[in-house]
Amino acid sequence: MPDRCLYDYAIIRVVPKVEREEFVNVGVIVSCGAKKFLEARIEIDESRLRAIDSTLDLELIRHHLAVIPVICAGAKESGAIGQLPHRERFHWLVAPRSTIVQTSRVHTGFCENLPSAIEHLLDRMVRPSVDRRL
Repeated sequence: MPDRCLYDYAIIRVVPKVEREEFVNVGVIVSCGAKKFLEARIEIDESRLRAIDSTLDLELIRHHLAVIPVICAGAKESGAIGQLPHRERFHWLVAPRSTIVQTSRVHTGFCENLPSAIEHLLDRMVRPSVDRRL
């Protein structure tokens, strides 16, 4: 049996009008301490965001969201936050915020393959639902 690993994840959300508490899930951050794994994937459905707020500055939102995978990767251009150990980067990324880009609370799961877990989370929580009965 392949090794199963424990991981933490949070869903990345865009909250166009914070006071209304409406949001669209746009990505996921997954962290696994045992594998020293930290990765974020972003998939923006602009039509869903526009349905909530037609005045959104999508270019600005794309810019803010693009920083998240860079911080996860620990790239030099991510600044001081990106140079922290991966668990500290994860906790910084998922800290509660009252801004247009937020994350869900942190959840835990088990998997055998972390990239597959990311795909599964994107399918379940971010991508539009598909009627699989057809």
